[in-house]
Amino acid sequence: MMNRRVNLIAILMALKLSSAWAQEGQVPVDHSHHSVAAKRIRSDVKSGKKSAAAPAATATDMGAMPGMDHSGMDHSKMNHDSMPGMEQGDKSGTAPGSGHDMNHGGATSGKSGDMSNMNHGGDDADHGSMSMQGGSAPPDARDPHAYSDGYDFGPIPRPKMGDEDNFGSLLVDRLESVTTRGNTAMTYDWQAWYGQTYDRALIRAEGEIESGAFKDARNELLWAHAITAYLDTQLGVRYDSGKGTDRGWLAFGIQGLLPYWLYVEATAYVNEQGRTAFRLETEYDLLLTQKLILQPRIETNFYSQRDDTRDVSSGLSNIEAGLRLRYEVRREFAPYVGIEWASRFGSAANNIRAAGKDAEEARLIAGVRIWF
Repeated sequence: MMNRRVNLIAILMALKLSSAWAQEGQVPVDHSHHSVAAKRIRSDVKSGKKSAAAPAATATDMGAMPGMDHSGMDHSKMNHDSMPGMEQGDKSGTAPGSGHDMNHGGATSGKSGDMSNMNHGGDDADHGSMSMQGGSAPPDARDPHAYSDGYDFGPIPRPKMGDEDNFGSLLVDRLESVTTRGNTAMTYDWQAWYGQTYDRALIRAEGEIESGAFKDARNELLWAHAITAYLDTQLGVRYDSGKGTDRGWLAFGIQGLLPYWLYVEATAYVNEQGRTAFRLETEYDLLLTQKLILQPRIETNFYSQRDDTRDVSSGLSNIEAGLRLRYEVRREFAPYVGIEWASRFGSAANNIRAAGKDAEEARLIAGVRIWF
């Protein structure tokens, strides 16, 4: 029994000594840098008092606490219910004296890290009311089309833009002698325009002169409006004269350059007798050299009704297809030679054959192209 008591006493003394050594080996904590508010909070906690009225630690006090790095803290995962100075029932999560409306885990939006509703305290600017660039101009905004600060040119006339000036041009695309078997005639095709960049008046004429008289003449007066940099729409009138009955037409169509520099004139016509017609002319300039140019050309005419006085048939009435090789002495002056195939169809071809002539013929051409 004595031995057991001695052993028990030795064990108790060893445990007591080890406990004392453990207390002596602890690192002492220096609480001198804590604020008075923090000490008061600790005393309140020990006494069981509520700490809602205790002021929160300042940013300086929190930053001075050893071993705590606030730069990497995830506030969305913090339990603010156990933080001193915050009531558990306060949904706004406002820390007294902090100047920030903290909306983290308990925010009504349900999104952690949503900073859109934060009010940054002492900043008078309401960032939430700021709008992006755009919208209506303010009432005192300067007119971008007005001259600077209301000053004008006084007695000096206001300068004109380039598209406000009037210009004019004349192009004689074909002025040529046409030789067929046993016959020679003169053919012309010219147009002139005057006006501005987008709107201009256009005169277009084409015909054939044989034995000193107009065999066939087509004259058009059109108003052209640019819809692209290279294409115009046209509206106007056409008048046919020469052999047969003279006729007037209302004309509308397009003229200009299509993609790949294909020149086109496509015009539809209608007159008071209910007749309709359509004319299509296409050209393409193939530059063999800078001055030597080969030009394929095709022209077709369609009519809704036949007109025997003018050698016109219904449907496809006639077609002309040829090649012209011109040499530009200058851009504005270019003589040329070429060949052309011409044919008439339908009732017009029958009338021509009945008169002892050929409805289909090959032509030798020599002429000049002029513009200025």
